[in-house]
Amino acid sequence: MNILVINGSPKGENSNTLKLTRAFLEGAGWEKAEILDVWKAHVKPCLGCFSCWDKTPGKCVINDKMIEILPKIVGADVIIWSFPLYYFSVPGSLKNLIDRQLPLNQPFMVKGSESGGHPSRYDLTQQHHIVISTCGFWTAKGNYDGVAAMFDHFCGQEKYTAIFCGQGELFRVPELRGRTDAYLEGVRKAGAEYVGGGIGEETMAELSGPLYPRAVFEKMADASWGVSADFQQPLEESLSFTKQMAALYIPDGIERVLEFYYTDIDKTYQILLTPSGSEVISENFRPFTTKIETPFSVWRSIARGEISGQEAMFKRQYRVLGDFELMLKWDKLFGSSARPKAAVETQCRKTNMSVLLAPWLVIWITVAINGVAGGIAGVLAAAALPLLWLIFQPVLFEQITVPVVVALSLSLLLGADPRVILPISYGAFGFMWLVGAFTKKPLTSYYSANSYGNEKAFDNPLFMRTNRILTAAWGVLYLITTIWTYLLMGTSLSPYTGLINSVCPALMGVFTLWFKNGIRRIGPAGRDKLRKKDHMIANFCVCLYRLWFVW
Repeated sequence: MNILVINGSPKGENSNTLKLTRAFLEGAGWEKAEILDVWKAHVKPCLGCFSCWDKTPGKCVINDKMIEILPKIVGADVIIWSFPLYYFSVPGSLKNLIDRQLPLNQPFMVKGSESGGHPSRYDLTQQHHIVISTCGFWTAKGNYDGVAAMFDHFCGQEKYTAIFCGQGELFRVPELRGRTDAYLEGVRKAGAEYVGGGIGEETMAELSGPLYPRAVFEKMADASWGVSADFQQPLEESLSFTKQMAALYIPDGIERVLEFYYTDIDKTYQILLTPSGSEVISENFRPFTTKIETPFSVWRSIARGEISGQEAMFKRQYRVLGDFELMLKWDKLFGSSARPKAAVETQCRKTNMSVLLAPWLVIWITVAINGVAGGIAGVLAAAALPLLWLIFQPVLFEQITVPVVVALSLSLLLGADPRVILPISYGAFGFMWLVGAFTKKPLTSYYSANSYGNEKAFDNPLFMRTNRILTAAWGVLYLITTIWTYLLMGTSLSPYTGLINSVCPALMGVFTLWFKNGIRRIGPAGRDKLRKKDHMIANFCVCLYRLWFVW
């Protein structure tokens, strides 16, 4: 099959639209298609002399590259017209080529045509056309009326397929590659579907939608020009970059002040993050909640995906002061791959820590009161656990819990001493957590990932290391609990052992929040505000902070 791509962009190989076209070719398996760069051909405009109709039928009197191009057009089975939208039409050089196709038609009028027309000089009934174009508006809708009308006339409405993409300038921004690559994957899918019988409605709907919501795109587009709204002065590159980054913010209902200090250029900006959006300020700064001190060159490389943000942090290429919660949620709040809110997302079952804890809590409370009753309750609780998996996503450690709790419960029913079994149960639970701190995914991460982008959270080293520390801390706590549980079982407080030990998870929950939120006080600004009685807490947080990076 002869595939001809007519690249109408004056940017040639640097064309944003050509990126879409190449993706389509890859999906269709047409990588060897010939690409004709119109700007290199220097096609002269049509003279309107009609010599190609009467004096030299089928041949233009202008001696230029069109002499070679016209046979390629006639001989193509599929022609892909690739171009950016220029002032609601095609670029001028491409319009010259389109006008110069006049020799392919005959001068006579088409009989029965409602609007009139001229018959083709060649049999092109089996020829198909694909139109791929990008524009700089937030949407393609309403901006391609003139283009569509032109191709309707000279291709025929049923003889061409169009992919019109708004926000085309985003394909040249490395920082947004996550989202643009996802769109290009959709174009590849369209290419595969085209050769298989036609592009599906679902794929076309996906490609017709905006890459980003209108407000986000327009803020990024405005900032990209590097000039102030009143054209009084150019924007610093760092300010323009920060404004574009801020435009990506997806509000989560929490107010924050994110401060950037670009150490290599000595520039400071703040991004005010509010429930309704974001705003960048360069003066009259507010107390920050999170501050990032980084060379501008490093952060720009991180934004472009050239280096990993987490790895750069662990290598001390930049540092974060204040609330680390923002860093753990970075991809969710500033994700360049984020789709518009209207996009349909696949719903999946969530994990739930209560599912893991339930069987253990049952035996801890009941065994301390009566061994046999505790054994029966433990078996029933373990048997009921799989039913909860119909509602919640099962986790490996929950699956391990079932046989362990059953084994402990059966040992009680067979006459084992509750004073021994109950401490063993705490030890088994603590050991499971301690082992869970060193598995590929730490135990707590399965549950906390619900709040940090689900599967994406597991790709965040900062998130994973935090959960390893917390999982290990819980494991150590329950191993220690084994000792005092054994001691309590020999006293008059034996029936209340389960209730007494329930204080441990509560205290550990406080520690978990303390660990996550206490780091906010490490920064110099926060440190100065600490009261004297808080110094011990602050120093402990500093130790945890350091441990975080050497774990």
